[in-house]
Amino acid sequence: MARGKANTQKKGFWNFIDDIEGDKVVWIIVFMLMLASVLAIFSSTSLLPMEATADRIDTIRQHIIVVIAGLLLIIGLYKVPKIGWFRLFSQFGFLVSFILLALLDAHVKWGFVDAQYINGAWRTLRLFGFQLHVFEVVKVAMVMYLAWAMSAYRQDQEDIARRKKSTTLSFANFMATSKTFAFMGRPFWKRMLYMYMPTLIVCVMTMLGSNSSALFIGLILLATMLIGGVPFKEIGLAVLAGIAGIAMLVGIHKASDGHFIPRLATAISRMNADYDTDELHQLKPKSKEFYAALDDIRQPYSAKIAVHEGRLIGKGSGNSTQKYVVSNIYGDYMFSFLIEEYGLLIGGILVILLYVSLLARGSMIARLCSNEFAKITVGGLTVLITGQAFMHMLVNVDIGPMTGQTLPLISHGACAFLVFCIAFGVILSISRMARQKIREEEEAAAPLYESEKDDIQVSMDVLEQLDNLE
Repeated sequence: MARGKANTQKKGFWNFIDDIEGDKVVWIIVFMLMLASVLAIFSSTSLLPMEATADRIDTIRQHIIVVIAGLLLIIGLYKVPKIGWFRLFSQFGFLVSFILLALLDAHVKWGFVDAQYINGAWRTLRLFGFQLHVFEVVKVAMVMYLAWAMSAYRQDQEDIARRKKSTTLSFANFMATSKTFAFMGRPFWKRMLYMYMPTLIVCVMTMLGSNSSALFIGLILLATMLIGGVPFKEIGLAVLAGIAGIAMLVGIHKASDGHFIPRLATAISRMNADYDTDELHQLKPKSKEFYAALDDIRQPYSAKIAVHEGRLIGKGSGNSTQKYVVSNIYGDYMFSFLIEEYGLLIGGILVILLYVSLLARGSMIARLCSNEFAKITVGGLTVLITGQAFMHMLVNVDIGPMTGQTLPLISHGACAFLVFCIAFGVILSISRMARQKIREEEEAAAPLYESEKDDIQVSMDVLEQLDNLE
């Protein structure tokens, strides 16, 4: 009796798992990343000052609340019934990004909206008490906006080819009705208005607060355009134009003795930094110059030490020493911390495999999508998540300059965590819709298949009867 009850419970559990729609591999990746995040935040918070214990517990409690909120957010987005809802809100992605970046660049102080200066740059907005990391929001918002723009452009071109009235890109088509702006009816200028210009505007506005974020956002948006089928020649020209623009800005910056876009000086110094300790030995111990040079190399040098000391199997949970040196190790240097405590096998290779698996599943989901918007959205968001993860890892192992990019769904940070939960929720929702559509098409084709089987069986029966008569 007890065995039968246990078998029923086991069967019920697996039925529950089987009933989960959407891509189950992506669900597993989400849960594993969230679990790794909770364990890492719990272990990476410093224990040295006894009076900081309460702060540590508060940090962990807050992070668990954020994880639960993120999971609920994923489930809510996963349950969205139609792709049209995502498409509707995505067309406002550029507008939202522009407004947030404008408020940040204007350094507004309106009480309920407060731009904040953090680590030498304007990076966040405090909205009604919640700290909003603008650049993280812009990444997801702009990827989804480009997905809408490219799908709308494709529909526009199909309508024109069929000599129908276009139902999309209304503004460009309206401008094209006048002789002055007739050129706006051409495909290139429509791509310029709806794709290239918004990307350029967002990257320039982001550059005022973070050069690395501007560069990363630009690369991700270009990759999204490639996924959407934008001509490779135009992407190549955009890259060359971007390189020329950066070179021009650097030249103007140097000619103005560093007064033009001060953040460029930070980018240049990080590009040239080798984080060598030889400079410290040449300075007077305990002098201001000594401590300034020490602060410059403390975090990247300690990250290298963490990776070196982690070796193959790590020091074990809670045994990290570099978390006492790097104040933000649970954010910008989470990957090096994972390797130090859990080693290259678990903290390194397993985490890499999770993101590689996400990239593979994302490409598979995109191929299943018959809807152009869904295909570009899944592809763009997958490239965004995995691209940021690998950039974070490269910086942590001292390949490339420090960028400040977090490890998606693992690093500490409420806003970044929730924004990536939105990205995962959209991917899972689209995967559920894609599989439902395939299932419906299979069910619709099933009666025809059964009818053909019945006809074949009848023919075989007739032939057998004829043979018996003979």
